[in-house]
Amino acid sequence: MKKFIGLLLALMPLGAMAQGDDFGLDFSLEAQKKINKQWNIGLEAEYRTRDNTKTSDRWAFGLGVDYKVAKWLKASAGYTFLYDNNKKISYYDATDDAVLDGDANEGDPKKCAQYWAPRHRFNVSLTFDKKLFGDFKFSLRERWQYTYRPAHTVSERWSYLDNACDGKEKTYSGKGKNVLRSRLQIEFDKKGLAVTPYINAELFNAWSLQKVRYHVGLDWKISRQHSLGAFYRYQSVRDDDDDNEPNTHLIGLGYKFKF
Repeated sequence: MKKFIGLLLALMPLGAMAQGDDFGLDFSLEAQKKINKQWNIGLEAEYRTRDNTKTSDRWAFGLGVDYKVAKWLKASAGYTFLYDNNKKISYYDATDDAVLDGDANEGDPKKCAQYWAPRHRFNVSLTFDKKLFGDFKFSLRERWQYTYRPAHTVSERWSYLDNACDGKEKTYSGKGKNVLRSRLQIEFDKKGLAVTPYINAELFNAWSLQKVRYHVGLDWKISRQHSLGAFYRYQSVRDDDDDNEPNTHLIGLGYKFKF
């Protein structure tokens, strides 16, 4: 476990710098309670960084419930409160006065606002899983996700042309977004083995393919109640939907407690 985490920490930042992508860390804590053979309820807290780990990216707190429909089928629903560190950059277009006067070029960054604001996320999922080829478990998760970002007003924005704050309020309107997330996962789930390695790929679709996530990781069952997890994620952005989101390398570490 220590060698696996050490290898990821050593290699992933180098890969991010070599490709010009971003690199971050993700830490999570999760508590699960089994109500009966069909029902489970869970709480999760998460902290994430960006800008090569220099900037806090977000805090998240979630509540979820699972229902075992059949041995091979699980239904889930959940809510997550997200508190994000947003960075909004506007760009000059051909009709801006500064472009017409020759002080700026079309496509140059115009103004920037950085602020913390909440989002509300709801999801429902169906997960199909089956063991094939011995101890290899294959699973497909289809998840509908709706995220609402409330309107937010900043007191001023940074002007790249003036190299100073503009002293003017700017309101970013509220926005809702529906996404279909499709994840295919393969894990080596051998009975009696404390460590379960896995790989997966996940597609994010919102009328078009917006991004793809790839994971390689492992879960380590320390005891009946305690487990640790570690993973590496590469996220490839196809259509950022004006969120200025870069391709990202990320190392994740998590702890889970079962009641």
